[in-house]
Amino acid sequence: MNKEVNAIAYTPSPPYYAVIFTSLRTEVDDGYGEMADQMVELAKKQSGYLGHESARDGLGITVSYWESLDAIRNWKMVSEHLFAQRMGREKWYSSYKTRICLVERDYGFELEN
Repeated sequence: MNKEVNAIAYTPSPPYYAVIFTSLRTEVDDGYGEMADQMVELAKKQSGYLGHESARDGLGITVSYWESLDAIRNWKMVSEHLFAQRMGREKWYSSYKTRICLVERDYGFELEN
């Protein structure tokens, strides 16, 4: 799981899955931030959740990491998540795209303090 907000997600050795959610917002805010925070907290409680990363500067990109395709399917069907998806289509997003990928390899660098 993420160690802190604005952190690179810690993930196990591959393979695992990434769900890439890319979005463009409407002008409507109406509870968006609160719902986004609720979805993060709810996702963290789901079986198979590994972590997430998110950025928004006009274009929003959230990548969540999961142990399996079954974990992703189960998350998609959580009632609160279904509600948030509906609100996104009705109010918050002018467009979005979801991509599901198998992570076969990862590597990185971290400056030691």
